[in-house]
Amino acid sequence: MDDYLIGIGKRIKEIRRGNKKTISDVAIQAGVTAGLISRIENGRTIPSLPVFLKIVGALETEMIDFFDGMPKVNGHNFLVSRKEEQTIIEKEDEAIGFTYNYIFGKQLNSVGFESVLLEVQPNSEREKVITDAFEFKYILTGECAYVIGDQEVLLKEGDSIFFDGRIPHVPINRGKVPSKMLVVYFFI
Repeated sequence: MDDYLIGIGKRIKEIRRGNKKTISDVAIQAGVTAGLISRIENGRTIPSLPVFLKIVGALETEMIDFFDGMPKVNGHNFLVSRKEEQTIIEKEDEAIGFTYNYIFGKQLNSVGFESVLLEVQPNSEREKVITDAFEFKYILTGECAYVIGDQEVLLKEGDSIFFDGRIPHVPINRGKVPSKMLVVYFFI
């Protein structure tokens, strides 16, 4: 298994021991089995994002502290995406009034992410879609109603939302001006 993935398990074990917690303590607080925690710590399995977040919570540590000291990508603490590398991508053939501008994406071992700038025109049309990712949306301009499953939430400039993209969803712009949003997909 990749060093980065083994590093996550080792880091969980290191923090757990530093906090004087047993595997059972962490498992109970995270709502998972002790066997799963053991397999993760020993690099035999990879936790899903929701399970990983529960484990970090059970360790009573901040995410930034968890990743402090983890292996870095290409020896650096950052990844850069230049404007000239951005491209417009086609997402759905049936979507009218949706423009996706690919900003940045990177596969970091078991976790991949992709960011796009999405512009949704007034009166745009599209059926609900499903993505195999967790999605974060930040509204840059305008406003958009976001339908997720059977629920709808109105997002205005400066608002953000994070949800499981496996739930059918669609943005709807009922306004008179385009809505622009930064979209980040987290693939597990």
